[in-house]
Amino acid sequence: MVVTGGGRGIGAATSRLAAQRGYAVCVNYLRNRDAAEGVARDIESSGGRAKAVPGDIAKEADVVRLFDEAAKLGTVRALVNNAGILERQARLDEMEAARFERVFTTNITGAFLCAREAVRRMSTRHGGAGGAIVNVSSMASRLGSPGEYVDYAASKGAIDSLTIGLAREVAAEGIRVNAVRPGVIYTEIHASGGEPGRVDRVKSGVPMQRGGQPDEVARAILWLCSDESSYSTGTFIDVSGGR
Repeated sequence: MVVTGGGRGIGAATSRLAAQRGYAVCVNYLRNRDAAEGVARDIESSGGRAKAVPGDIAKEADVVRLFDEAAKLGTVRALVNNAGILERQARLDEMEAARFERVFTTNITGAFLCAREAVRRMSTRHGGAGGAIVNVSSMASRLGSPGEYVDYAASKGAIDSLTIGLAREVAAEGIRVNAVRPGVIYTEIHASGGEPGRVDRVKSGVPMQRGGQPDEVARAILWLCSDESSYSTGTFIDVSGGR
């Protein structure tokens, strides 16, 4: 399994759970080498196999190299398109074009490039044995994130469209493509938006009256990768506390 952004938050939880389920895990990271290598060490100390691989998913050459490195662990059978960024909370009329380019290049182009490389390796059309792609979208794609980061929300809307279209494109080639849409989850991404305590501020608006944990998202991701979801493609699991 390739997990982009696998060193922290939802990615780290997914990497660890995947190893428990028997996957050899390629833990991708951009800058935080210590965190990613820590996840890989945890997996190996528990008897699993893992490798931390640096790479900027917004760069095509890095994505190709990531999948080449992952292949050293064995045949790639699953991709978790998890890596993504957001920037400081702002209204749209306060944002600059350079911000759009940063967010869209990582969140959209990066996910497309990773999905492309996965298809090239998994598809029976290319001699592969099939597999599963799980895109990590966000409830922001449905709610819009007004006054905070509509650019991030729009990028996740693109991920929803990618999920539907690619699922139908490769359904007859042994690949299932699904997505999870996390709600407010306790991860470090909120600090990137300038409000580390955001989950606690907004959790009263969640029907379950709490924020979610990365492990709760990881369990949905692993279900979508497993044979238990063998007849599910182009579908979404909202892990959002009912919001």
